[in-house]
Amino acid sequence: MALIDLGKKEVHCKIVYYGAGRCGKTTNLLYIYNAMSDSDRGKMLTIDTKGDRTLFFDLLPLNLGKISGFDIRIQLYTVPGQVMYEATRKLVLKGVDGLVFVADPLKVRQERNIESLNDLERNVGEHGLDLADMPLVLQYNKRDLVDTPVPTLSVEELEQDLNQKYQVPAYEAIATKGDGVFETLKEISKLTVNYVAKRHLFNR
Repeated sequence: MALIDLGKKEVHCKIVYYGAGRCGKTTNLLYIYNAMSDSDRGKMLTIDTKGDRTLFFDLLPLNLGKISGFDIRIQLYTVPGQVMYEATRKLVLKGVDGLVFVADPLKVRQERNIESLNDLERNVGEHGLDLADMPLVLQYNKRDLVDTPVPTLSVEELEQDLNQKYQVPAYEAIATKGDGVFETLKEISKLTVNYVAKRHLFNR
């Protein structure tokens, strides 16, 4: 749930990047952080582990201007992808306003993508939320692997696996190069701000 500070006239929205381990969640945030000016970003917090680059979360506050006289600030988080950190993923999802699901294109990770999306649906449900009603954007990352000998999933296969139920915006990306990163961020920010404004600002 968005945090509204009436005194400062600020709305803080929480967007979480979710997906299986090593799919590129943290890479998205690092690219965004490095591409933005100091005035438009806050400090990034990162905790690394041997098994996955992000153990707890990355937090990157972004200033997105005003709506109805309120300053809009977006906080971006990621979650650890490995199975053993389910409790941490659940904790980071508390109070979430919008979600980006990052999918890995490797065929060997196909089931892991599906399991991770099911995990996301289950975890937001435990916070009393319905994923189908929330701002959600899919990102099909690492599309540069398509041109390598490594077996990869086509966009059509990823859509079939992950987006048949939700029918939400989806973007191809190469997060290491920045391709599709800001397109994804722009779409989820727009959806999230509209969602929060309708629920919390326009009803005031």
